[in-house]
Amino acid sequence: MPQIDDRLAAAAFHRLLEHLRLRTDVQNVDLMGLAGFCRNCLGDWVSEASDGALDRDQAREAVYGMPQAAWKARYQSDATPEQLAKMEASLALNARLREDLSDPTERV
Repeated sequence: MPQIDDRLAAAAFHRLLEHLRLRTDVQNVDLMGLAGFCRNCLGDWVSEASDGALDRDQAREAVYGMPQAAWKARYQSDATPEQLAKMEASLALNARLREDLSDPTERV
């Protein structure tokens, strides 16, 4: 499998952040339901990768382009029961896929 150079990966990540900042109409619950991750996940991953340089709130602010609470107040709508159910199913799928990764007998 081809590897992506860190410089290219960083550029693509910045482009993803820019795109998510433009698409404030896309709710985190929908991202979670469809892709199994959201803006909060990205911020948490940035925080984890920073080895303590950025706490969770700082990393989420970097992802959102503003404090998370401000983004929520401005753009987030209440999730419907259907959105929440789809998100829960997606989270369960994430867990199963991660479990499969850790079990070498499940790999093809």
